[in-house]
Amino acid sequence: MIQFLFEPFALGFMRRALAGCIALSIAGPPLGVFLVLRRMSLMSDVLQHGILPGIALGAVVGGISVPAMGAGGFLAGLTVALLAGALSRATGGREDSQLAGVYLVALALGVAILSAQRGVDLTHLLFGSVLAVDDISLLLMAGAATVVLPSLALLWRPLVLESFDPDFHRATGGRGALVHLGFLALVVLAVVSGFTALGTLMSVGLIMLPAVAARHWGETLGGQVIAAVVIALAASVIGLLVSYHADVPAGPAIVLSAGALWIGGVLAGRRESLLRRLVRQAHYAG
Repeated sequence: MIQFLFEPFALGFMRRALAGCIALSIAGPPLGVFLVLRRMSLMSDVLQHGILPGIALGAVVGGISVPAMGAGGFLAGLTVALLAGALSRATGGREDSQLAGVYLVALALGVAILSAQRGVDLTHLLFGSVLAVDDISLLLMAGAATVVLPSLALLWRPLVLESFDPDFHRATGGRGALVHLGFLALVVLAVVSGFTALGTLMSVGLIMLPAVAARHWGETLGGQVIAAVVIALAASVIGLLVSYHADVPAGPAIVLSAGALWIGGVLAGRRESLLRRLVRQAHYAG
C-alpha cells in the first residue's frame, strides 16, 4: 500500500503534476462556490469551450508555447463572456441563449484551427497529460493561484453582497458590473491555468465538481469554500494515482475522482443528502 501511494511521486513529472493540481485545487474551487451561489454554474462550461480558439491561435502564432497559448486562451475567454453579455443587452434576448451560441461557435472554431495545424496533438490539448506539466506550466498554475486568491479576498465582500442582495449592493454604491467583470476574469484565469494538466475540456471539472460537492458538507459560505478545496485536493491525489497505475489520462481521472466524491456527498453528506433525508423521515415517522 505504501508503495502504491508514494512510488508515483518519486518521479519528477508526477511531483510537478501534483504541485500544479494543488495550486489549481486551492484557487479554482472557491471560484466555483461563488459560481454555484450566483447560479452561474454553466458559465464555467461556456468558458472552458470559449478558451479553445485562443489557445489554438496562440499555438499558431507562438508554437507549442504555454505562455502564448495561455495568453490567447485568457483573451478568448474574456471575449466570449463579454460578447455574450453585449449581444444579450443589444438584442434583448436571454443571456443563456447568447452564451450557448457564442461558445458553440468558439468551440468549433478552436477545433478547426487545431485540426489544420500539423504536429499539434489535439487530444493532449483537449484532455491534458501529466507529462505536459513542465516547469513553465507549473509556474503558470502557481502564478494563477497567486493572482486569484488575493483578488478573490478583495472581491469577497462585494461578491457576497451582490450575490445575495444585488439591489442593496447597488443602493449602497456598489459597482456590480465591475465586480462581475473582475470575477469572470478570475474564473477565466483559473480555467486557462489548468489546461496543460487537465485539458481545455477537463480543467473546469476541478473547479465545479468540488464546489457542487461542498454544498453537501459546508453549513456556511466559508465552510463550503474550505470543503471544496479539501475535496479538490483529495480528487487530485486520487486521480493522479489512478492515472499512473491504470495508464489513463490525468484530466479524466481527476475529474472522475471529483465526481465520485460528489456522489459520496449526495449519498451521505451532512446537508441535502439522501442519507440525511432518510434519517429525517425516520425521525418524523417515529
